[in-house]
Amino acid sequence: MEEDTNFRIRFSSLCFITDHVGFHGTIKSSPSDFVVTEIDEQGQLVNKASDEPIYKVHKVLPEPNNLAKKPKLDLQNVTFEERSSHEDKTLAGCSDDDQNYEPSSEKADTIKDGISRCEKEHVDVFGSLLDEKTNELLNQFACNIKEKWNSKTELIGPSPEFSLGKILDKTQRATLHSAVRQKFPFLITVGKNSEIVVKPNLDCKELCHLVSEDEAFGFFKYLDARQENSKFTFRPDTDKEHRKAVHHFVNKKFGNLVETKSFPELNYSADSPNVVITVRFREKAHKHRKRSLHECPERKVIHTAFTLRKENLEMFEAVGFLAIKLGVIPSDFSYAGLKDKKAITYQAMVVRKVTPERLKNIEKELEKKRMNVLNIRSVDDSLRLGQLKGNHFDIVIRNLKKQINDSTNLRERILEAIENVKNKGFVNYYGPQRFGMGRKVHTDQIGLALLKSEMVKAVKLFLTPEDSDDPVNRAKKYFLQTEDAKGTLSLMPEFKVRERALLESLHRFGMTEEGCIQAWFSFPHSMRIFYVHAYSSKIWNEAASYRLATYGSRVVEGDLVCLAEDVDDEHLPSSKVHLVTEEDASANTYAIHQVVLPVLGCNIQYPKNKVGQWYQEVLSRDGLQTCRFKIPTLKLNVPGCYRKILKHPHNLSYQLIEDTDIDVKKEGSHIDEATLSLLISFDLDASCYATVCLREIMKHDF
Repeated sequence: MEEDTNFRIRFSSLCFITDHVGFHGTIKSSPSDFVVTEIDEQGQLVNKASDEPIYKVHKVLPEPNNLAKKPKLDLQNVTFEERSSHEDKTLAGCSDDDQNYEPSSEKADTIKDGISRCEKEHVDVFGSLLDEKTNELLNQFACNIKEKWNSKTELIGPSPEFSLGKILDKTQRATLHSAVRQKFPFLITVGKNSEIVVKPNLDCKELCHLVSEDEAFGFFKYLDARQENSKFTFRPDTDKEHRKAVHHFVNKKFGNLVETKSFPELNYSADSPNVVITVRFREKAHKHRKRSLHECPERKVIHTAFTLRKENLEMFEAVGFLAIKLGVIPSDFSYAGLKDKKAITYQAMVVRKVTPERLKNIEKELEKKRMNVLNIRSVDDSLRLGQLKGNHFDIVIRNLKKQINDSTNLRERILEAIENVKNKGFVNYYGPQRFGMGRKVHTDQIGLALLKSEMVKAVKLFLTPEDSDDPVNRAKKYFLQTEDAKGTLSLMPEFKVRERALLESLHRFGMTEEGCIQAWFSFPHSMRIFYVHAYSSKIWNEAASYRLATYGSRVVEGDLVCLAEDVDDEHLPSSKVHLVTEEDASANTYAIHQVVLPVLGCNIQYPKNKVGQWYQEVLSRDGLQTCRFKIPTLKLNVPGCYRKILKHPHNLSYQLIEDTDIDVKKEGSHIDEATLSLLISFDLDASCYATVCLREIMKHDF
């Protein structure tokens, strides 16, 4: 694939709104030169101590150590071995929250006294809802089906059925449906005008060819109960091809309802690794169940909030590492925004199904990865993207120099530049880190392929190597040459969490269009939509440059302006976006700092002037003239939003200092003692980029 030669061009050709000369300098000489601290919705820096008590015990969920010494097992959240030994003791159970993954742990997956109440409700279901004769015939029907399965006799003709008769009460019908499926997981029940008909469960029979009968029965009991936040774990398995077949069966039959994940069993041998397949319901899948059963009161999911400090680490890599250490999956983490890699960053996060104490226990392991967790506490819900007020930046710019042929004093140039941007603002471009720092492929190209439903192309773009000869790029090069996902996995370093997740899915499902769709589901929703947003961001940058080049700082007819004050761009309602009329423009009713441009999506309006025409031409150029900005196959919906053309830094302060007076941490550096450095601090609103603000100040592309 040819190098994207437009990368530098598209950033060097971006506009400036100020007219000062600027200066040269170096940013990010080391991660400590670029410190980013998130500002929460209350305006507090997230690295400051929280007002909430650390390790506040959640009122709904006591710790397992505080429960009775001999708790009853939660049949919705246990390993196969635990389930099969208790299979005959109950028809259905209530689920605890899925905490960290511990296949051989006996202390996990415990429940309280509510279970016994649920069990009692089902003990006499058959006796109370069916007469003695029907109950006897049901048992005989089940025995006949089981005997034919065991004898390997193929069922000839239509599938046998047995009617339990009509049950007029809806709640009683739902209870009986569940009771039959729990007692006879190799049967299914079908409703016909208040009548319940029982049939063989052919999916169960098929699964019995892959796993033991007890495992198959346990899985279908789990599937029918649909307890929120529950999981089912198959027996440990050393055969990778067999595990692949089990993954394929579950995802093919029930992929819209559940997801599967392989975990190494604790204390396994490196020569012969034991791996277990864990199944759990997809997010919100439990809300789609058709029947309402008398169940135990639902227990709330544990949510643990914390501040993540990371140094010189990509955020998705950090989340992947945390997920492995805590035994959850990346989509269990939520955050308000993405942060730079080459920096020290502090950001708020929330992880589901992990207690504060459990997170505290891995602190030492995180330190080895240049990560720390602070302000650990229990909360009630996850974070959402954009749920922050902004970011605070503490930046050191080194090697300060005047522009070529500039005779003015450097200190005067720096003062002039900072004051100019402080007063006039900067063009609110998305920064280059939004598009990745690769030379050949950028995230917006992947996003465009996804929008055009070119799933295979998107995967190949994601795995396109750079020219450097390192293990990661060698693995990517091997994949593009062979499409051998299994072989590439053996070459890909462990720390490349995203690449390995994608490759594992490709190995499981194949390098087909459908296989690539499944592979993209190995990424959490926030990561999948990130690529689409990158494409929308690229188009916004181009639109902003076109708007300023065409109309300058004038507000003209057909522009879109924001009528709301102190509203974050990402959450600006359409009702607060006004189309500038001829009268508005003539009367100079609005100023350039109120002008917004749409970020592509399905719920936005375009300007009614040359800029609006430009948008349509660009969409046509990229093959998106009919795009609705929805990708159903990936469960992505891009509503779009509006973004102000100009932004201002807040609380800006700075200090000029000689490098000998500050700690220069760049290894092997030999900087002239007379060289000046600039220490600058400021706040930016959410979704604004410090590198873009610095670009306006310095009149210099990085």
